[in-house]
Amino acid sequence: MSVNKNNNPNDFPLYLFYQGKNYEAYKFFGVHSKKKGRGKVFVFRVWAPNAVSVSVVGDFNGWDRAANPMYLIADGIWEAEISKLKQFDAYKFSIEAQDGRILMKADPYAAHYETRPGTASKIFESDFQWSDSKWFDEKKNKSIYKSPVNVYEVHLSSWKNYGGEVFLDYVTFAKEIIPYLKKMSYTHVEFMPLTEYPYDGSWGYQVTGYFAPTSRYGTPDDMRKMIDMFHAAGIGVILDWVPAHFPKDEAGLYEFDGTCCYEYTDDRKKEHKAWGTRVFDYGKAEVCSFLISSANYWFDQFHVDGLRVDAVASMLYLDYDRQEGEWAANIYGGNENLEAVEFLKHLNEAVFLKHPDALMIAEESTAWPLVTKPTDIGGLGFNFKWNMGWMNDMLSYMSLDPIYRAFNHDKLTFSFFYAFSENYILPISHDEVVHGKCSMINKMPGEYEQKFASYRAFLAYMMAHPGKKLLFMGQEFGQMKEWDYKSQLDWNLMDFDSHRDLLKFSEKLNKFYVENPPLWQNDDSWNGFSWISNDDYKQSIISFRRIDDNGDEIIAVCNFVPVERRDYRIGVPQKGRYKLIFNTDAAEFGGSGITENSFKSDSVPMHGHDNSISMTLAPLSVIYLKFAPVKRRTTSAKDETKAAKKPAAKKTAAKTEAAPKAKTTAKKAAAKADEASKAKPAAKKTAAKKPAAKTSAAAKKTKTSAKKTPSAKDK
Repeated sequence: MSVNKNNNPNDFPLYLFYQGKNYEAYKFFGVHSKKKGRGKVFVFRVWAPNAVSVSVVGDFNGWDRAANPMYLIADGIWEAEISKLKQFDAYKFSIEAQDGRILMKADPYAAHYETRPGTASKIFESDFQWSDSKWFDEKKNKSIYKSPVNVYEVHLSSWKNYGGEVFLDYVTFAKEIIPYLKKMSYTHVEFMPLTEYPYDGSWGYQVTGYFAPTSRYGTPDDMRKMIDMFHAAGIGVILDWVPAHFPKDEAGLYEFDGTCCYEYTDDRKKEHKAWGTRVFDYGKAEVCSFLISSANYWFDQFHVDGLRVDAVASMLYLDYDRQEGEWAANIYGGNENLEAVEFLKHLNEAVFLKHPDALMIAEESTAWPLVTKPTDIGGLGFNFKWNMGWMNDMLSYMSLDPIYRAFNHDKLTFSFFYAFSENYILPISHDEVVHGKCSMINKMPGEYEQKFASYRAFLAYMMAHPGKKLLFMGQEFGQMKEWDYKSQLDWNLMDFDSHRDLLKFSEKLNKFYVENPPLWQNDDSWNGFSWISNDDYKQSIISFRRIDDNGDEIIAVCNFVPVERRDYRIGVPQKGRYKLIFNTDAAEFGGSGITENSFKSDSVPMHGHDNSISMTLAPLSVIYLKFAPVKRRTTSAKDETKAAKKPAAKKTAAKTEAAPKAKTTAKKAAAKADEASKAKPAAKKTAAKKPAAKTSAAAKKTKTSAKKTPSAKDK
């Protein structure tokens, strides 16, 4: 479609739409009011390229498709103007298909929907006033890569609820969870999808409203208020967003105008059979405009800080979850979906063009290269990716009986070798605690207390591992059962000491993470990480250093077996004393607290360092150590002046007190002489004891020295 400057103002947005480059298509499509004469009218627009006719129907016209017909204004674009409508009026598009069927479809660009089981769209125009400019000003002045990111993933319905499908609304939820998130030092909250969806059991991942927050928890402005409250509290907001597929609900995008409009027409590409959903046709420019506009909409209109893009792997591969013969190769004979690859690049370029400080996070479960690299060097253009490889390896490792961990040491260490190939987030998400996978605490083997010790060690290891962090709700206090979307978390577990102690542990670990730059300032570079020992597989122990931009560092030592290790020695980079700054086995967390609080280095070379320290490692524990240099007091000019004046002061005092002091001294000397002559045998006895005391001290010193000498095995 060509653009003529003399044509109406719709021409340019339509031109961009047909090019796949209208990044604000929501401003044109859907329903919008405009002034007309002394009143206003509502303009409805919809893309239905293969429809015979389209009408707007709703409560306002008795759902009569003859009352308000729409007219073609361009190729496949239908429009109607209707007056005397109001906020929350329900409507749908009545579409006549080429085969004569009348389809009742919700508006793909609707801002609001009926609450399920209703499927109609609703007129909604926002009058919300944002107050989060301070939040965005602060964001501009810091790099997310150089900042702590500790994400709390939440399902709004089941964090807390009143039972019987009575949920907290958006604002009440914010009031409830914000103090908790602040106390627990989470930097971001990530919501499982809040885009409108019909079926609760999909958890929001089968979307019908790509521009509408679900009405389960209130109006769109209620959601805006919730996000504003998070920002006021200094907490970022991330939404799960689903451009990979959509459900086959009659009122949704499925065969929207009676044909495959939003989805592929090719049977080998158009459906994910296992999910019962349709796949977007990324080769259609109009579909690209739709999806990219949806992504921008949540940043523009709802001030979200990031999108976690769901199921990216299913988009990238033509043979994803398909058997031989169920898919067709691309033009180069490969299994890559070249159209989806281009779409993802286009998506990220468009989002970062408008929102440079956005988080675009890929849930990508394969080894696809350069996911978080710029598009101009062949990357997909995301700025973060979930580290699914780390997650799978570590959950497999931690689920093993500790006796077998020595033979699976590579699962513990392998992720460190590719940790800087992408910008990673380490995810322990909802997917890991459903469908028979059991909760995190119950993945840990052993008796009750051992489970908690093992889980504390895992969390501290995760916090020290390079990469940003994400934990699903309930796992911070040891939810015992699998996550169930129908019921709230088991907050009653707070009645038990072990769960209260675990929550306290999570609180202090999170706070420690946020306050210590070595754990997050260089997550994407070898500058922030160095191995001390990664090969002690026989004892299932690893140790490494995390380093910040100033050279400050934290040493992590991880013992993954239920065996106490005495006189365990590691090399250290500096000579001096090392202080214990965090211990998963501390008594306050339910541990034994047997590890010493500080360790003095010995001049014993080890692990490539000239010095080493010896320590006791508690069973199933992780400790963090920090070099504690001895502070030497420097002599200032002021001190020297004081020192110079002291003798003069003494001399003056001596003159004043000379006579009385002389008398007193004489009396004392006479008394001592008399006493000494009477008590000579006792003095001898005391003197005899002194050499023995010296010998004992020397022996003690020798014994201590011997204890610090490394064994041949340690060397």
